[in-house]
Amino acid sequence: MIQISENAARKLALLKQEEGHPDTAALRVEVKKGGCSGLSYKMDFSADKRDGDQTFECNGQKIVVDGQSLLYLIGMTLEYSGGLNGKGFVFDNPNATKNCGCGSSFNV
Repeated sequence: MIQISENAARKLALLKQEEGHPDTAALRVEVKKGGCSGLSYKMDFSADKRDGDQTFECNGQKIVVDGQSLLYLIGMTLEYSGGLNGKGFVFDNPNATKNCGCGSSFNV
């Protein structure tokens, strides 16, 4: 299961509207090799569903994850922290054993 916090869901809805994506578009989260900790997160809005995708819905927003990425993301919560000292989207990933200081890469 993948969760989306209320703050993250509100921000996703706002971003979809600002960028002209349909309300039905989901946030596609992928894990790619790279980044200073070995693996990095990639996010984009997508209306397409691919073979092997898993869809999770929480707080009115959907996240789509491919089967390979799901192995690294199961149990994750997508958070959003705004404001002057806010970081933006934050991945609270219980599978990560090491996180980069910027929060965009991790290792397991």
